[in-house]
Amino acid sequence: MTVDPGRILEGLNHEQREAVEAVRGPVCILAGAGSGKTTTITRRIAYQVATGAFAVEQILAVTFTDKAAGEMRARLEALGVAGVRARTFHATALAQLHHLVPDTGQILPSKGILLGPIVRSLHRAFRSRPLAEIATEIEWAKNRRLAPDRYVDELDGHRPPVPEDVMLRIYRGYEERKRRAGRIDFEDVLEHLVRFYEENPAACERFRAQCGAITVDEYQDVNLLQQALLDLWLGDRDELCAVGDDYQAIFSFTGATPEYLLRMPSRYPGARVIHLEENFRSTPEVLEFANRLVPALGRVAKKLRATRDPGPEPQVEVRVTREAEIAWIVERIRALRQEEVLDEEIAVLLRVNARSDDLEGPLAEAGIPYQVRGGSFLERPAVRAVLRLLRRAAEVPAADAVRTAAEQAGLLDEVPDELGEEGVTFQEDLRRLVILAAGHDGSAESFVADLRDRFESDGDGRGVQLLTYHRAKGLEFEAVLLPFLQAGELPIRQAKTEEALVEERRLLYVGLTRAKRRLFLSASFERKLSPFLAELGEARSPAAARHDSASGPAFQALKTWRRERAMADGVPAYVVFHDSTLAEIATRRPQTRFELAEVAGVGPAKLERYGGELIDLLASTPES
Repeated sequence: MTVDPGRILEGLNHEQREAVEAVRGPVCILAGAGSGKTTTITRRIAYQVATGAFAVEQILAVTFTDKAAGEMRARLEALGVAGVRARTFHATALAQLHHLVPDTGQILPSKGILLGPIVRSLHRAFRSRPLAEIATEIEWAKNRRLAPDRYVDELDGHRPPVPEDVMLRIYRGYEERKRRAGRIDFEDVLEHLVRFYEENPAACERFRAQCGAITVDEYQDVNLLQQALLDLWLGDRDELCAVGDDYQAIFSFTGATPEYLLRMPSRYPGARVIHLEENFRSTPEVLEFANRLVPALGRVAKKLRATRDPGPEPQVEVRVTREAEIAWIVERIRALRQEEVLDEEIAVLLRVNARSDDLEGPLAEAGIPYQVRGGSFLERPAVRAVLRLLRRAAEVPAADAVRTAAEQAGLLDEVPDELGEEGVTFQEDLRRLVILAAGHDGSAESFVADLRDRFESDGDGRGVQLLTYHRAKGLEFEAVLLPFLQAGELPIRQAKTEEALVEERRLLYVGLTRAKRRLFLSASFERKLSPFLAELGEARSPAAARHDSASGPAFQALKTWRRERAMADGVPAYVVFHDSTLAEIATRRPQTRFELAEVAGVGPAKLERYGGELIDLLASTPES
């Protein structure tokens, strides 16, 4: 195979070229967000082949998703280098295991198949725990190579989703059912291969003879089990190129740790450490904003530099109520669409899936198409469970039927702090259904129909993207909105330790650096603001002044006027105006009917009925 080395080096900046030309290991590439990481490592592999450092069949490249592996292979083929083994850790290990131990057993497609009967047999207090959360805990243990007999003794401060003794019983039951079924799970693939190589060093030496160089992408996401296998693949050699960014280490719940990336220079004293800090994705304004978090992100200092032309400043908005914040988000999305930003290039990032239903209804009502990565409100486990139960109570009043179904599905009076993210989402979805049903006058059957009208997606995979910060990792969008930046939301309330808070900060950094050009952050004063807003220099933003005015004399005067007007009209106060609308009027202090009409919640009828009174009231009310 003939590959032109000069073509491979075209268009690279100084740091990328340095990394590409370092064809022998050990090499540690600390690649900041949007810094051309994939370009760099694929060019490096191609350059290894072009310069004769390694033959194609001697190179192994491992990453964490099939999509990333496929992208790597496609780029290499475009450079004229075909046949490189670019696969995920699990695909690589499975191919080796099937070759070495053909009768290993079938892969279990989902842990839930075996966990379902075990969890359903537990005390009612624990049956509501989502299977996905229990499965994640088992993966956490297995990725740390903790078998059931060592699990409890080595938790080391880690809090499982259920009490330790209950979790141990589940773990043991899962392993026993798996053994009886003759199945293995994805963690077993790596564990079995590690054990085989440890017990058969000659087989491991044969692999090493065939594999001359290894590249590991997203090295900050490696866990103990994967590192154990990597150590066996390498032996006493140092032909390793590790690529990653400790600022984007956000998967500790799977057992991943950036420590292997950070300790690489000390493990290999001769390692070349190359920083990629030139960002090709975001405008200078977005990067300057994100870089404010850098001092508290990680141990290896990196500060991204923009290559793109300047753009708009990031916008931070704090509204008085959650309702007003959501209305602002919808308006921003509508404005972006009017600016001809494609729907699929607009992303709203959420800390947990449960928050998507706060936005799905308002977006649908505004006629804005959307897609929910990870499952829309109606597709989530808690909602599906309640909808199944409602089939048997179609004619029962919605409020009663949904409350009963939610309790049967595991609704808790209080959500304990130790409940993991999946559990929090499950409980909040149940609560959301109960609240929605309480405001529905019809039967359970009509309530379900109303839910489908409001939340059901057309499933065409198009529209504004609603997804979690974790799912957004590795993606980029023209415009990114980061709502609900409250304490207890981001950072999530379960983040009690300093280590957990650091990871929450890294999540926000990942969210900020997804934006190419437009970036919007928002919160409401219904709850305490996220401390990260202060770190971003937004502790006393213009929005804070908005809060002051919304609690000042104008707001109080408006509330008094509304109460008197509602009594005179014989209607509830909220029929006149919601608090969020009054707060916005107090903030803007419109002086004309035209200005008043621009306030969300003031339609033509209310403008005609109340406009003159409001303008006169504001004119006679002091600002402070």
